[in-house]
Amino acid sequence: MNITFDGKTVIVTGAAHGFGRTIAEAFASRGATVHACDINEAGLSETVRLCGSKARGHVLDVGNRAATQMVMAEIEAASGSIDVLVNNAGGVRGQVGRPIEEISEEDWQTIFDVNLSGAFFMAQAVAPAMKRQKSGRIVNISSGAGLGISLTGIQAYASAKAGQIGLTRQLAHELGPWNITVNNVAPGFVRSNPTTERQWEAMGKDGQERLMQNIALKRLGKPDDIASMVMFFASDYAGWISGQVISVDGGK
Repeated sequence: MNITFDGKTVIVTGAAHGFGRTIAEAFASRGATVHACDINEAGLSETVRLCGSKARGHVLDVGNRAATQMVMAEIEAASGSIDVLVNNAGGVRGQVGRPIEEISEEDWQTIFDVNLSGAFFMAQAVAPAMKRQKSGRIVNISSGAGLGISLTGIQAYASAKAGQIGLTRQLAHELGPWNITVNNVAPGFVRSNPTTERQWEAMGKDGQERLMQNIALKRLGKPDDIASMVMFFASDYAGWISGQVISVDGGK
């Protein structure tokens, strides 16, 4: 299966490190013009460097609707099309698991802003361009936490990721008449960024072993495993697949 994206315009959010960087590099290596978005300017610059001359960086808070509308309009004007959107921006915003009584409104909302509202605002911003061209791919990156429980114990994270899966299914039906597919990748635990490294260390040797034993393949995955699933969903091979959630977690 030879997947290429020559001539395609691809947007990847949360592209400054981890899954987002790997996904951006995978698209760039297959011929796409990649627009990498993140609030982390230094990390974003490194991603653009790694992707090469056809990559562009945009400092963007996806939780800011006005900003997403403006940046997506600029990209469409410059490129003439928006073919693929990967909603990868997310995370726990530096939080750790705590009892429900200790969670403030701000703690709750900041995680929803990036994990769920951000995915909605980005899809909302690219939908007009995709409708005009009568084609498009939207791939959301959720988490195993959205299908079960979060290893972090963070209530807002599990809830926002579950909400993103619901959004995926809803948008698939709304946008399908314009030949726009909307699908979701739900990664298992992957050591891909500073946050997951801290989580891995906090598990300790016994916790790490328990995690491994709960994986059918008895090993952790890599960011490339997540990127490969995104490449498939974004490709012509997935042209009649929409509203689906695929767990990439080594088997549970």
